Amino acid sequence: MPGNTDYAREYRYSHHTQQSLGTCTLISQLRIYTINKGQMDSWLKVFNEDLRPQLAEHGIKVDGTWVDTENERFIWVRSFEDQADLEKKESAFYGSDKWLAGVDHVRGHLARRDITVINPVQA
Repeated sequence: MPGNTDYAREYRYSHHTQQSLGTCTLISQLRIYTINKGQMDSWLKVFNEDLRPQLAEHGIKVDGTWVDTENERFIWVRSFEDQADLEKKESAFYGSDKWLAGVDHVRGHLARRDITVINPVQA
């Protein structure tokens, strides 16, 4: 089901451990989306005008975005304080009326999603 909150469970975790950075434990997601051929411009508009503001409304921080035009990939990273913060914010986001109303349009741009949890390395 496209609007199902189980979307948040589709990760391929590189590993589950988190490293403590001072008083904060940071968990990030490296997200690599292969965009359907010819839809990159449309995807960038959807992401920047629709998804980014919705993510911000739910406190989900987008750390950076990149485009690999040669391979039609959109790469982005988002971070959370810890696993509990990730689960709380994703549950609210994926259960929101705005997400549920637009999920088919968003996913219609995506040929593939690869989501990996990444953790900072202490120096």
